[in-house]
Amino acid sequence: MANKGAQEEWSTGFCGCFSDAGSCCLTFWCPCVSFGRVGEIVDQGTIGCCIHGTICCLLGVTLHLAPAIYLWIYRNKMRRTFNLEGNDCADCLLSCFCFHLSICQQYRELKARGYDLSAGWAANVHVQSGGATKAPTFEGGMNR
Repeated sequence: MANKGAQEEWSTGFCGCFSDAGSCCLTFWCPCVSFGRVGEIVDQGTIGCCIHGTICCLLGVTLHLAPAIYLWIYRNKMRRTFNLEGNDCADCLLSCFCFHLSICQQYRELKARGYDLSAGWAANVHVQSGGATKAPTFEGGMNR
């Protein structure tokens, strides 16, 4: 988690979708998949991509504004985790009225921070740790 000093700028602007055509297309055609991937990384794998995507989709089918509230919670959580510029009100408005752009910006931000969103949280941890699953052990202990 980032410290609470000066807020960092987002890696791309809110309307910078065309800087990454892949995430732009994914978010336009399958926003629940795109959001599911973002949610899994933001939650550090405690809730999987499929669960986030399904919840978002079901909320969209059953209740009109509910997915926007769900997206707002995760935009806010991500912004606070990485100490990104913005505020609660802006997060709410962007998630409610421009949810495709909001998801796409979050997706690009995580990619810019080195995450492979299609791989999921566990694979990202594995890559960032260099494939280590536990601390190395030495036979015979430590000697001087």
